Amino acid sequence: MQKPDTPRRRRWWPQLIWAVIAVLGAGAAGIIALHRGEGLNSIWFIVAAVCIYALGFRFYSAFIAARVLALDDSRATPAERLNDGRDYIPTNRWIVFGHHFAAIAGPGPLIGPMLAAQFGYLPGTIWILIGAVLGGCVQDFVILFCSLRRNGRSLGQMARDELGPLGGAVALIGVMTIMIILIAVLGLVVVNAMKHSPWATSTVAATIPVAVLIGLYLRNLRPGRVIEGTALGVALLVFSVVAGGWVGHHPVLRGWFDYDGPQLALMIIAYGFAAAVLPVWLLLAPRDYLSTFMKIGTIVALAIAIVILRPEVKMPAMTQFIDGTGPIFGGTLFPFVFIVIACGAISGFHSLISSGTTPKLLGNERDARFIGYGAMAMESFVAIMAMVAATVLDPGVYFAINSPAGVVGAEAARAVQTISDWGFPVTVEQMTALAREMGESTLFARTGGAPSLAVGMASIFSQAFGNTLLAVWYHFAIMFEALFILTTLDAGTRVARFMLQEMLGNIFPALGRTSWYPSVLVCSALVVAGWGYFLYIGTIDPLGGINSLWPLFGISNQMLAAIALCVSTTVIVKSGKLRYAWVTAVPLAWLVVITTAAAWEKLFSPELRVGFLAHANDLSQRLAAGALSPEKAAQAPQFIFNDRIDAVLTAFFLVTTWVLVIETVRVCHAAATGRRCPPSTETPYVRTQLAEA
Repeated sequence: MQKPDTPRRRRWWPQLIWAVIAVLGAGAAGIIALHRGEGLNSIWFIVAAVCIYALGFRFYSAFIAARVLALDDSRATPAERLNDGRDYIPTNRWIVFGHHFAAIAGPGPLIGPMLAAQFGYLPGTIWILIGAVLGGCVQDFVILFCSLRRNGRSLGQMARDELGPLGGAVALIGVMTIMIILIAVLGLVVVNAMKHSPWATSTVAATIPVAVLIGLYLRNLRPGRVIEGTALGVALLVFSVVAGGWVGHHPVLRGWFDYDGPQLALMIIAYGFAAAVLPVWLLLAPRDYLSTFMKIGTIVALAIAIVILRPEVKMPAMTQFIDGTGPIFGGTLFPFVFIVIACGAISGFHSLISSGTTPKLLGNERDARFIGYGAMAMESFVAIMAMVAATVLDPGVYFAINSPAGVVGAEAARAVQTISDWGFPVTVEQMTALAREMGESTLFARTGGAPSLAVGMASIFSQAFGNTLLAVWYHFAIMFEALFILTTLDAGTRVARFMLQEMLGNIFPALGRTSWYPSVLVCSALVVAGWGYFLYIGTIDPLGGINSLWPLFGISNQMLAAIALCVSTTVIVKSGKLRYAWVTAVPLAWLVVITTAAAWEKLFSPELRVGFLAHANDLSQRLAAGALSPEKAAQAPQFIFNDRIDAVLTAFFLVTTWVLVIETVRVCHAAATGRRCPPSTETPYVRTQLAEA
């Protein structure tokens, strides 16, 4: 009787556990969605997120892995077949996960939810949870699989191979342009976070020699001893954080790491070049892997603090600013909540990592599920934590920090009066005391999301782990944000180098060889020069340069995700899995709708805070009529130029997206009906020889 009972127990208990998780997740999500009034406990955000991500990974990603993609762990990956000791190297799955997560987890999941809280906590939270499980995680996973089956090729090259010459050419140019913009924006975020912050600068700088040491340790000194290397690296990383605090308070040492924007820009440019040309095992992979411990460790600590404190959410479920009159950014709830959230739900930048460095490191194809789907689920959890940090702040404080002076007023008294009139009371004394506790001179009009995120995190950490360390926690959060973003910049630069090599390889085959060092140096220099120029200009000219591209960040990122889903859908259909094409086609259709709507509004909306052309025309008319003050008249030509550049780029990205959508429909229809279309470029099966396979 004992033997028949055993299999029944094995089947029954897991089903019960997952049923409980499903009910708990649905209940928590229901409480968040339906609660109104005072007293919503923030712990429900954690419960809902953990349950939904667990269900998505356990069931939906397993379905995609088995039915849609048919992962095969006996198949040799590009890292094994093309091992060159520099770019293609079979690497431990945990190190690859650490590298991948560190590379994709940039400013988006931190800053996007913080800004989207302008609409209230509900719209952004719903999109983060649903968008990640059904869209973002799927995109990352499927593109990683596609690249694994195609020698680790980049997104642009896969588009060229699978969609044909027209779609491929448009994709290559569009993806490369978007990539340069995204990296430059990331660089500017890093510069602004580290500028005149010796603690942040010294800590981030220390991670570079630590990464090189661990890379040499794992490759030459103690090969394969990942646990040893990890313990040593984490210990050194923790020490660098503590030492950064000492440096920040030392009267002499702090001067060695106190730099302005242009100086930091040049240093980041030099670091980006080094990260692109050095062997991946020496700097990029170990640095990203170790950074992941700080990233995930900080987010887990934040979640634990929220569980301990159970702070109440103070922001309303939805504010009056869903109509587009918000002070932080212009635009209505639809479509701009989906654009602002960006990386917390779905990010086109991730597809560049999934088709860039990661497939060149993965030693076993079955790990694509864990790394592709799992890392994005973890990043989405970061976005949930950022949303909680935003919404547990007093709404008046939140809007005082994030609202530009031009909207609420340059004087503190006028700003608090304006914000209080919106129904979110705040006082000058309250803001002054908060700034003093954080070790800042003022927190008014600290736009961009990063300062308010640091205030929210510091408030939670200080209450949970030490109420006398508020200023320390605030500066730790600022440093954490800088480290979070820099790992995305270095991986992005290397991926852009791969993309440029593939593009030039179509004309000069030698330049397409990633193992040929002259090509590595030339293409790396061109990529770094591209984003480095805009970054440097942005630091010396706050009215021009990269700042003019900020409004395009969200739209271009989501359009890049649409391009990735076009490639994914095409590959699925051409592999004979038409009945499963909805897995990528549904999120693709949604992204096309929201990006088209957002681009159309940014181009043609008559609202001056939304439409690029409307704002440029209004400024031109007032400048011609002499209706501007001398100071604004001097700045107006630069603003007008920026608006028109934004409009041109938005129109270009919109056309690029629709050309690729049309090409995707054409190729998929031809493949489904047996007509002539570009053949699949999947590499032939080769059995793996790796021992762990």
